Amino acid sequence: MSRFGLLGKNIAYSFSRGYFKAKFEAEQLPFTYENFDLADIAMVPKLLQDHPDISGLNVTIPYKEQVLPYLDKLDKKAKKIGAVNTITINSKGKLKGYNTDCYGFKKSLQPFLKKHHKKALILGTGGASKAIAYTLKKMKIKFDYVSRTPKVNVKFTYDELTVKDIQNYKIIINCTPVGTHPEVNSCPEIPYDGITDQHLLYDLIYNPEETKFLRLGKSQGAQICNGLKMLEFQAEKAWKIWNSTL
Repeated sequence: MSRFGLLGKNIAYSFSRGYFKAKFEAEQLPFTYENFDLADIAMVPKLLQDHPDISGLNVTIPYKEQVLPYLDKLDKKAKKIGAVNTITINSKGKLKGYNTDCYGFKKSLQPFLKKHHKKALILGTGGASKAIAYTLKKMKIKFDYVSRTPKVNVKFTYDELTVKDIQNYKIIINCTPVGTHPEVNSCPEIPYDGITDQHLLYDLIYNPEETKFLRLGKSQGAQICNGLKMLEFQAEKAWKIWNSTL
């Protein structure tokens, strides 16, 4: 019996556990999937020691970057991105990191894209934003970052953003956890007045289904998309990777 699971912090709400549990049952596979809720990334070695039957892991906030020092090898794409959301563990206990977020994001974004969607604003600079930036680059969509504090490679802080700036970027992607259940009345603080029916607002959050960020965009006529499809696509890609190593 192989065991799979999700590595993260405060992940009781997690999509992955329900998704893989249902998948394993439907396909009558002798596998289990559980949440490994770690208070600190330094607990990874003990987790693996306690559960030698773990064959693969998904990784979520806040460990997509923090997990890197614990891996023996990185897939080429994950190395370029600098963040990992999928790990395989071979029979010798060696850990290899992959990134399937980029695949999930691209597949879920493509149906919404129109000719005028040439520039994107990425809200947030954490591990999740790295896969998004990598994908936009590959798709030849220009982008800039928005962060709470000034950083290298960050063009805007939230308090600097103007209505005109928002009008210049027809894709806005929320890569922060702001607005996730139970904080459903929160949203990234951007000038929503600048959003038009030419805009596409994409939120990596999927719980709630329609965040305040998306709701405010929709009220301005924008197209909206949450992160559920991205999660499903990245999960299927992760399963393919695990399956090829079983």
